[in-house]
Amino acid sequence: MLKTQRVLDEIFAPSAIMRMTEHDLLEVVEIEESSGLSRWGWNAYYAELQGPNRRFMLVARPRGTGNLKVVGYIVARLFAGEVHINNVAVRETFRRQGIGSALLNNVLQRARQEQAKVAFLEVRAGNLEAQALYQKSGFRPIARRQNYYSTPPEDALLMSFTF
Repeated sequence: MLKTQRVLDEIFAPSAIMRMTEHDLLEVVEIEESSGLSRWGWNAYYAELQGPNRRFMLVARPRGTGNLKVVGYIVARLFAGEVHINNVAVRETFRRQGIGSALLNNVLQRARQEQAKVAFLEVRAGNLEAQALYQKSGFRPIARRQNYYSTPPEDALLMSFTF
């Protein structure tokens, strides 16, 4: 039943989730810049795509609209049984449609298949919407990092998920 439900969820999901390619990077950077994330930029994403963690770099596109535009993305790394979620962002006009949740859960599912034990992420202390999304997916706050973000200066909450 669980496998059947997962297939149905994928069929009726509002967006298609697929691996990021270098052709997606201009749109990824555009979303990054409009979302207020810590800047990685094209070169950093490109370098990450060349490494072993590229399977944890995903994009979302709207399903059934003919629109091939990237509407969200996630970048994560798996090392020594730990997943670190580096960036998750969705275009403002596509937020609150389950896209961020679908991206996050897809990465967690991939990590589970590779026997990950725990996942971590940092989120701005003032970003309550993102915190709610992460908590809905099973993340729990475990620490606060003082002045983690520099532009603008803000603390981060460190959150973890145990598989």
